[in-house]
Amino acid sequence: MDRDLAWDGCHNVRDLGGLRAEGGRRTRWGAVIRSDTPDRLTEAGWAAAAAHGVRTIVDLRTPGEHRAGTGFRPPGMTVVDVPLHDPGETCRHGGTPLYLRPFLERRPDRCARVLRVIAQAPPGGVLVHCVAGRDRTGLIAMLLLALAGVGAPDILADYERSAARLSPLYARLGQPDDDLRVRAYLAGAGTTAREVVLALLDGLDAEDRLRAGGLGTSDLAALRARLTVVDEGRGEDAGVVVAVEDGGGAAR
Repeated sequence: MDRDLAWDGCHNVRDLGGLRAEGGRRTRWGAVIRSDTPDRLTEAGWAAAAAHGVRTIVDLRTPGEHRAGTGFRPPGMTVVDVPLHDPGETCRHGGTPLYLRPFLERRPDRCARVLRVIAQAPPGGVLVHCVAGRDRTGLIAMLLLALAGVGAPDILADYERSAARLSPLYARLGQPDDDLRVRAYLAGAGTTAREVVLALLDGLDAEDRLRAGGLGTSDLAALRARLTVVDEGRGEDAGVVVAVEDGGGAAR
């Protein structure tokens, strides 16, 4: 199965399923999907999301980043607002992968809050997004995959896919490809996206960081149950029944 998903109106959508994980397991198809903002989804795009099994949408955007949607979101999907940043918050190296490690070290509680919502979501697929679906969404995807036991090369490859996936969006919007800005910024710092992400993943104990942020044992177990299945060489359904507690996000 192709992890890149063609949902009309979005450009950076992919399933986190199908990746080898430790212990003879594999990430579950349809459990968690990452994307750029679904505000641009057409009626056909929303229908594709529903057909893929999405039932919960975790919105990482800060208030003020939202735009009017197309109005085609079907019933049966719950949106939970879990902003990763506070309004007006300035993040060093924001909009580049150099932002990832400092933010995770400084605010593991914010990351844990997002993963708690995913752990406690009802059965069905969970869509996680910010605006471009690259850095904030990328950080959450890294933590999920690391927690699931996916190897660093596959986590890096997942992060790197966003650059190529977003190029058509910038062209459509008549804007310069933001990957050019990121590359130039990183070159000025004497590094590359690959080096930065691998340095972050080297020695990363995702469970330890998330526990430091307040994520409990039951939520960690629920995440692993949601994210992985025994690798038997076949696809699996996304729906997993997990314990539901107070998720800490605002549903709408």
